[in-house]
Amino acid sequence: MPIISVVIPCYNGGKFLDLPLDSLARQTFRDFEIVIIDDGSTDQATKDKFKTLDPSIRVVHQVNKGLSAARNAGFREAKADMVLALDSDDQLEPTYLEETVRALQAAPPEVGFVVADVRQVGAAQAIEKRYVNAFDVLFKNVAGYSMLMRKAAWQKAGGYDETMRDGYEDWEFNLRLINSGAQGIVIPKPLFIYTVSPQGMLMSHSSQRHAALWRRIRVKHSALYRPWNLMRLFWKNRHTRSEISAFSTFAALVLTTVLPDSWYSGIIHSMRSHRFTQAKPIAPMPPNALRPGTKPTV
Repeated sequence: MPIISVVIPCYNGGKFLDLPLDSLARQTFRDFEIVIIDDGSTDQATKDKFKTLDPSIRVVHQVNKGLSAARNAGFREAKADMVLALDSDDQLEPTYLEETVRALQAAPPEVGFVVADVRQVGAAQAIEKRYVNAFDVLFKNVAGYSMLMRKAAWQKAGGYDETMRDGYEDWEFNLRLINSGAQGIVIPKPLFIYTVSPQGMLMSHSSQRHAALWRRIRVKHSALYRPWNLMRLFWKNRHTRSEISAFSTFAALVLTTVLPDSWYSGIIHSMRSHRFTQAKPIAPMPPNALRPGTKPTV
């Protein structure tokens, strides 16, 4: 049995698959399996790519059900007790698996996941800090979507909501994960590499529907957003790292109530676009950090 199962949902993303696979080939920790969930791809190039993959990589085909369903299928297929979900254009620094698995193995059972800081590449060049806070996650996906997670924590949280096909499914899941009592460890190193693209799901779709998607989250978890519970969580997490002030949470709730969805979503989309365009360049990755054409050996 492998120590880690790496799950990669893929829908017509065959042209990107070499990015995560090459970075997995360079991992210093080697005891892992790779499971690709083909979420009903229709692109012939993607279908052809699946046929060329190393035999050690399992490809599971299903009809198109969306990202949440593909991730859930990957967790069910995973042989390991620790699972890492990647998107088809994600990359990892060589020590990502080594450092995250060491942290999770040394942690008590109540620690359900490990996250690392993010190196943004593509349309933005910046370092994004990750952290865990049960209050802040009500207003922002502070932990991100890629984490090494105990399969038991995924099961306890109830898996990803397969009805959320317009985005923010990872935010809604993390909200349930953290508020189910799962604790997280943060590795303050940019070990996860995220490709920022104007055509990506976040900027081209989810941000422009932010108001409706966040309302859906608030309605589904209305008890968590009641004033008394907000005050309780704010006080309980007052000594935990936070980037969201009491005023900003109040302002967000007021604005999303009084403004039309299109206006509030437009504000969020503009803020994110500005953040990406204003991101400061960071040091480039070392030469040969990713070796094209390398096949993973597991």
